[in-house]
Amino acid sequence: MIAFPPVTPEVFTVTLFGRTFALRWYALAYIAGILIGWRVMLRLMRRPALWPGDRAPATPDQLEAFLTWVILGVIAGGRIGYALFYRPLHFLQNPWEILAVWQGGMSFHGGFVGVVLAVILFARRHGIPLSGLSDAIAIGATPAIFLVRIANFINAELWGRPTALPWGMAFPGEAAQTCPGITGVCARHPSQLYEALLEGLALGLLLLWLAYRRGALRTPWLVSGIFFLGYGLARFAVEFVRQPDAQFVTPDNPLGLALHWGGYGLTMGQVLTLPMILAGLVAVIAARRRGRGA
Repeated sequence: MIAFPPVTPEVFTVTLFGRTFALRWYALAYIAGILIGWRVMLRLMRRPALWPGDRAPATPDQLEAFLTWVILGVIAGGRIGYALFYRPLHFLQNPWEILAVWQGGMSFHGGFVGVVLAVILFARRHGIPLSGLSDAIAIGATPAIFLVRIANFINAELWGRPTALPWGMAFPGEAAQTCPGITGVCARHPSQLYEALLEGLALGLLLLWLAYRRGALRTPWLVSGIFFLGYGLARFAVEFVRQPDAQFVTPDNPLGLALHWGGYGLTMGQVLTLPMILAGLVAVIAARRRGRGA
């Protein structure tokens, strides 16, 4: 196995007036990811030739205003989604803790829904083509996904199932002590890194190549559909080696399946990802048909 690197979740800590404040890699990943994504979208908007009719769907000033909407959508959607999908009973009994985002706990699928709502509302309010804004943010979202998954790794959270593969990681804390049938430290799949490479880096490079080399942005909804489909398939695949959430693991359900029948079933991540895969497939097929018609 590979030893976990000597990193801590905090970038630095400061003590003021008897209280300690910390900047965490997780928060920094969100901030940097959103800002990088915004810059990527700005570059796309400044290339009118990439868009239908050689006209970008939004102006730089509109994107600057949109940044606030995205931040609110990500935080509110991610937190509410985590409460609803993963710990509904706990937050039903302690609803005020939903606001305690500094305690950790965010759902990608919830954040995704929050961003979708922000895109729809902002596009309608400013008269921006919904397809163009959606295609741009699909490309801009991938740096944030990559950085947040790296932060998950630094936090030693969302680790994978036990493995005997040579790149198995010896995560610290609870992960090292919860391998069934193994005494001492066990190796686990670094599933956070799998997701960072597939959902962030590989998908982001693919979308950029399609936009700049294949003219994909000139076909409305095509890039959005490929993003939904690509992320969904990558997340679905990684779920096979990702440790399920503890609340789903029971003696009768050791694999932590949210839906199961017999010895087979789907994890919560796979269940939530199926609508994305279906929506992406429908969007790609519809976009290509409209493109051929045009």
